[in-house]
Amino acid sequence: MAMGAVFARFSKNDSDYFRGGSKGTWWLVGASAFMSGFSAYTFTAASGVAFESGWSVVVIYFANAFGYLLNFLFLAPWFRQIRATTGAEVIKMRYGLKTQQFYAWIGIVMSLLMAGIWLNGLAIFTAAIFGLNIKVVIVVVGIVVLFYSMSGGVWAVMGTDFLQSLILIPITILMAYLCLKQLGGFSGMFDAINEQGLTQDFNIINSPGRFLDSRCTWLWAIAIIVKNVTAHNTLGSAAKYFSVKDGREARMAAALAGILMVLGAIIWIIPPMASRLLFADAVNGIDVSRPAEAAYAVAALNLLPRGMIGLMVVAMLAATMSSMDTGLNRNAAVFVRDILPNIYKVLGLKPVDTQTAMKFGKIYTGMFGVCIIGLALYFEAQQGKGVFTWMLGIGAMIGVPMSIPMLMGLFVKRAPSWAAIVTVCITMVPSVLGIYAKSIAGYFYGDAAQGAQAVDDLSIYLTGNPWSFQTKLLLNLVVGVTVFACTIPFARTSSQAYHDKVSAFFKRMHTPVDLATEVGELNDGKQLVVMGRFSMITGCLITLLCFAVNVSAGEHWAVLFVAGTVAGVGSILNFLGMRYNNRTRVLAEQAQSEAQAVCVTETI
Repeated sequence: MAMGAVFARFSKNDSDYFRGGSKGTWWLVGASAFMSGFSAYTFTAASGVAFESGWSVVVIYFANAFGYLLNFLFLAPWFRQIRATTGAEVIKMRYGLKTQQFYAWIGIVMSLLMAGIWLNGLAIFTAAIFGLNIKVVIVVVGIVVLFYSMSGGVWAVMGTDFLQSLILIPITILMAYLCLKQLGGFSGMFDAINEQGLTQDFNIINSPGRFLDSRCTWLWAIAIIVKNVTAHNTLGSAAKYFSVKDGREARMAAALAGILMVLGAIIWIIPPMASRLLFADAVNGIDVSRPAEAAYAVAALNLLPRGMIGLMVVAMLAATMSSMDTGLNRNAAVFVRDILPNIYKVLGLKPVDTQTAMKFGKIYTGMFGVCIIGLALYFEAQQGKGVFTWMLGIGAMIGVPMSIPMLMGLFVKRAPSWAAIVTVCITMVPSVLGIYAKSIAGYFYGDAAQGAQAVDDLSIYLTGNPWSFQTKLLLNLVVGVTVFACTIPFARTSSQAYHDKVSAFFKRMHTPVDLATEVGELNDGKQLVVMGRFSMITGCLITLLCFAVNVSAGEHWAVLFVAGTVAGVGSILNFLGMRYNNRTRVLAEQAQSEAQAVCVTETI
């Protein structure tokens, strides 16, 4: 909340509020991209998968890292050089107004759904830690996140994301260390896996019938890689780099996010697996709709020193707050910048100025926040269906059909303006049918079980796997790419004005940013100082937890490790910021002196 108040001073208009005036530094934007790539879902739903099937969940995060690698190699600079404020604005440049509106409305609904899932995942973790009613947790935490998201715009989002990553990384390293210590190191962990007969369950790749929905098979791994890599490399994902200064810094931000994702994947998977080996009965006794999703929480309760458990909850809150930015700040940006102007145009109203647009952004952020809280309560009411299943289901049904034209549009110039809409609409048909295939077959067979078995048998005959998330996703991918390819010959039917607009888009995307003329005066030093001082303060406050832990048992080292990491990085940032500001001030004074000397000479 304090950071939101401070960063509110960084926003003078809607461009500052929604994209930081494109003045963000690579380390700030990279940390934000990393934090927005996961949420409490990582420590609930994905941990539930790790609890049940071990190393298989690594595929998800390595796929994310590979997506960031492609960003680093060439796409991140392209995305920044589009010079847009919202993802929907990019779509308008590439495909036109109709496609933009189509994507804007569907995108808002989809991101609200995902944010609701993230909030539900956070509530599962928090309720397991404190033994509270999960619905109460959803409402309270949702209000906290809503308040924070409305305050400082994207500057506050990036700033808190960075600070949150500083807390999250050392405390998850600590958790992994404590789990390995309890098990006797990696060798003890592998011995425990063998002794408990979990070697088969913990294989990275498993046989189709071993887990629910044929999870963790080769086909599942391929589908996950395709889904996550695509998600990071489409026109719709470009928005994460709009806040960075130029293409070079966008590349560095992508590299930072990818490296942190690889390191995180290794660290995050250990506690839920250790929970299966050490605390399986305690996990299965948790009173939530899917107990496996509380595996990380149970490990934290049993292994973290007293006082540190609350800090772990803070880390989970931080992870979800950063991800819910997609469902709040960016949604508000799309609504204010891309939808409202067209509504005004239809109604014959005058567009609002930038100051009013920023106020509207805060209002719609609040409205979307209420929607997300309601959705999270709905998902919790679906007893027995885990958050992980919801995530994959929505991704397969909506995400893939919408991503295909956004990926193809980056590389294929000769496509008609209606290619994206047609591709999504046609691909949604098998997508929806895929979800309800078993119900439809059950209707015709007159027996639900018989119908479901018939669909599974057909899928096994065609793919070797029962009808599942991966089958539906890959089917959608094949249909979507085929449909888009079939629209290419019709490009010649589009107007010359449209083709000129597309050519201008690609030229713009490949033209480097001129910092001096396009961005103007930078505030790198200010970012360093503000983040450094907040990090130092946070590190000092974490040190106070030494009064809570058992010092005689030597538990204070855990507090000092986390606090020292946060405060240490903060000290470095503050030092660099002060030096940067001093150097900038000296250069400014030199320039002023030279200008005065020139003026005197001209006068003489």
